Amino acid sequence: MSAQPDHAPIPPYALAPGAPAELLAQLRADRRADKWVPAFEQEWAAALETSRSTFSLAALYEVVQKWQGRIAAAPAIDAFVASGHDDSEFIDMAELRGRRR
Repeated sequence: MSAQPDHAPIPPYALAPGAPAELLAQLRADRRADKWVPAFEQEWAAALETSRSTFSLAALYEVVQKWQGRIAAAPAIDAFVASGHDDSEFIDMAELRGRRR
């Protein structure tokens, strides 16, 4: 028997060199650009500082992944809001956690 695995390991996600710039271009093209661009830039700057101090790219990957998710989810959220569903009866999670204590 061989001690080698019978499958190839999945390589870790590699951030493409142009991914942050492409993401920023998508954010600037969105109707929410006035709020999203400064928020992304702030989170990106914080992630850069973290990556410099820890010698890890994990913070950068996390910021890009989170914002890619926001962009991907935006059409579904817009459709929900436009559908007129009543979401006024939500429960604030902070309030719910406070009740348990």
